Amino acid sequence: MLIASTFLTQAADYLMYIGTYTGPNSKGIWVCRFQPATGEITNLGLAAEVQNPTFLAVHPSGDYLYSADENRAGMVSAFRIDRKTGKLTPLNQVSSQGSGPCALSVDRTGKSVLVANYNSGSVALIPIRADGSLAEASTVDQHKGKGINPQRQEGPYAHSAVFAPGNRFAVSCDLGLDKVFVYRFDARKGTLTPNQPAFAMVPPGSGPRHVAFHPNGKLVYVVNELNSTVTAFAWNGGAGTLNELGTVSALAKDFKGKSDGAEIHVYSNGKFVYSSNRGQANNIALFRVDAAKGTLEFVSNTPTGGKEPRYFGFDPTGAWLLAANQGSNDIVLFRVDPNTGALTPSGKKIELSAPVCVQFVAAR
Repeated sequence: MLIASTFLTQAADYLMYIGTYTGPNSKGIWVCRFQPATGEITNLGLAAEVQNPTFLAVHPSGDYLYSADENRAGMVSAFRIDRKTGKLTPLNQVSSQGSGPCALSVDRTGKSVLVANYNSGSVALIPIRADGSLAEASTVDQHKGKGINPQRQEGPYAHSAVFAPGNRFAVSCDLGLDKVFVYRFDARKGTLTPNQPAFAMVPPGSGPRHVAFHPNGKLVYVVNELNSTVTAFAWNGGAGTLNELGTVSALAKDFKGKSDGAEIHVYSNGKFVYSSNRGQANNIALFRVDAAKGTLEFVSNTPTGGKEPRYFGFDPTGAWLLAANQGSNDIVLFRVDPNTGALTPSGKKIELSAPVCVQFVAAR
């Protein structure tokens, strides 16, 4: 799951949409103008008012945006993007077919949205109409079971929903079950069915949260929330199977304290993987990818300059990493060295209440 949308035409500047938890200082989705040449961010204000639009996804055309509205009712909202002003026009809302939707993605044909419902432990496939609006869900899969942690894994908790490269499969991590589910996806029919085998496991009690595919299409990396680790898998894109390669800590050996893993991304050149640690850590972990084996080597932790980096990612050019610190109400920018993967604080940030997710669209 990259912070930049799939609409990655290089542009002089971009519209930057930010999903938030709503409250006294935030009423929905915000929009900024981002200039990759300088890293300057200009806050353009509230783009659309909606309750808890935490995670966002952009249609491949760049004309529509979708939000997972994280609440008990469980909704997914559709918007039309004005790429000149950044404003969002509401199209419609449909049920996520579960409670607490927390992640979503759009398939490469732009005809389906996949959403994960955390509270109810389910995933749903929602068709996209020709005008960008949403139809009612065509497929719902309810996860079942529990994990070994009685406080955090007493039932299923679906925490990600990602289409695999090639658009023939989809993957969902379930924090409560220590499982990474794989589904067969038919883009033409708009159907989702369990693959065989239906899932792969991470080490018991890890709590898999989010998943990232390597640019080579042969590797998958999963960040585990409950113990701040990352598990590497070999991915067979023909059969849709995952083969575990190993798990490494996302924390330095001398770290002491409580930490929760949150987000994960593979850098565009495929040489590095990054994950975020919340709790007392509040940092970004850098890993070096073994080109031959696909395994990870921990390199370093970089403080995010704030609290609770629930989300982070890269701008469309790959020059900047943006850390969304939910707990300190800011988004902090770092320069990225593409040769070493090192992150350098830029001194630039934007203050925004409870930021959760950022998506980019080339401005007009």
